[in-house]
Parts: sequence; C-alpha cells; structure tokens
Amino acid sequence: MTSSDSLPDPKPSGSNSDAMGRPGQRDRVHRSPAGIAGGVLLLAVMAWLGTDAVVRGEGRAPWLALAALLLLVPLVVAFTLRPAVYVGPDRLRVRNPFRVIVLPWGRVAGLRSGYTNEVLAEDGTKYQLWALPVSLRARKRAARQEMRAQAERGQGVDVRSAGRAPGVGDAFRAGGRGVARTSPSGAGAGAGGSGPVRAATDQAMDELRELHEERREAASAQGEVTVRWAYEVLGPAVAGAVLLGVLLGVG
Repeated sequence: MTSSDSLPDPKPSGSNSDAMGRPGQRDRVHRSPAGIAGGVLLLAVMAWLGTDAVVRGEGRAPWLALAALLLLVPLVVAFTLRPAVYVGPDRLRVRNPFRVIVLPWGRVAGLRSGYTNEVLAEDGTKYQLWALPVSLRARKRAARQEMRAQAERGQGVDVRSAGRAPGVGDAFRAGGRGVARTSPSGAGAGAGGSGPVRAATDQAMDELRELHEERREAASAQGEVTVRWAYEVLGPAVAGAVLLGVLLGVG
C-alpha cells in the first residue's frame, strides 16, 4: 500500500498539479507507509544498540559501533524513508535509494507492472519505482473481493446496499485504465462503484498511465531525462564502510 499526498515538489516544475496533473493544485507525492514504518523501527533499534555499545563498550567496541552506524544508517534511510514518486503535469520525478530520475512525460515510453512497478524511457532504459512496491497479497485480496462481488451479483444481491465495494475486471491486469479509490481494506473500486477492484499500488499506476496519455504530447512536457546520483547517501555509507574495514583490518 502507498500513501499519496498533495505536497510541493522540492524542485518546482513551473506549475502545480493534482494527481491527474491539472493546473491549480500541487504535485502529488507517493510513498510507501510500510517502508517508512519499517525504516523508523530499524533506525530506533540501531540507535538503541549503537548507543549501548558506545556507552558501555570497551576497547574498540565503541569505534566499531560508530563505524557500523555510519554505514548502516544511510542505507536504511535510502531504502525505506527516501523513496518517493513526485507526479506533476509536465514530468515524473522518481527518487530511488541512490538516484533521482526526472522524466518529462514526453520522454516516457510507458509504465509497466509485474513483480515490480517500472517506468520506461524512450531510449529503452527502465527505472524501478521503489516508492510504489507491488503487493501480491493486496492483489489477491482485491481478486477475492472481486469474485465475491461477482457471485453476489449473480445471486441478485445488491452489494451497494450491503455496504461492500462492487468491482469487475482482473485485479492482476497491469495495463488497465480504471482509476479507482482506495477502500478501507486496501483494495479499491472505481469511481461511482463501476470500476474494477484494484490494489492500492495498481490504482496509482493506473493514474500515472492516464496522466501519461493525457500529457505526453504537451509542449511543456518535453525535455531530456536527467539522472542524479544521491551522493548525500553514498558518501557517508562509503566512509562508514572504509572506516569499518580499517578497524577490522588492524584488529
């Protein structure tokens, strides 16, 4: 499951948009709540163990603990707290663990869903969307809800009056166009109750595909794909690895 909030892009694209890229709203950002929660938990455990080793450790133990923290903390942040996908009217900005990729919609060849969600550039390069992880469990749950809805419709049951989300279609369909809303269980039904039941990340990918189709020919959505390495993550991690290797080597 992912969270999506209307937040300003740290690097403004010149105009604001909502999730569908329409003017007048701010860019939409997608993150993974599960990844963020796991990252916070790991950082808390590492802080506890590291502090204990520094305060109570003897000999080289405090230095080894500090070197390990210098190596591990940036990596945990990179893979859990850092990933995000910023959706604007003119571009898609993907912040992955070690890179930031900016793709104007005119340079996007397509968006693909399988065991991972990916965006394909026109030159054939693919970039994984770390902030939109695929959940097979959520897809299976959406498929079960869909089957129940189909069975109830076959029996003449009014699922709307029963308070359940109706839906048709294949929850595993990667290239679908139905834009859905999230239900309390993490799956979704199309607007007005007529769309397919979809997992949360599949709904987000459907929205990206629709926005790509709408904006790829726009003059403001043209440009070059840019890739920037996250040296603010790589630098401390490399320094920690070197320091840890030196401490272990001289011991």
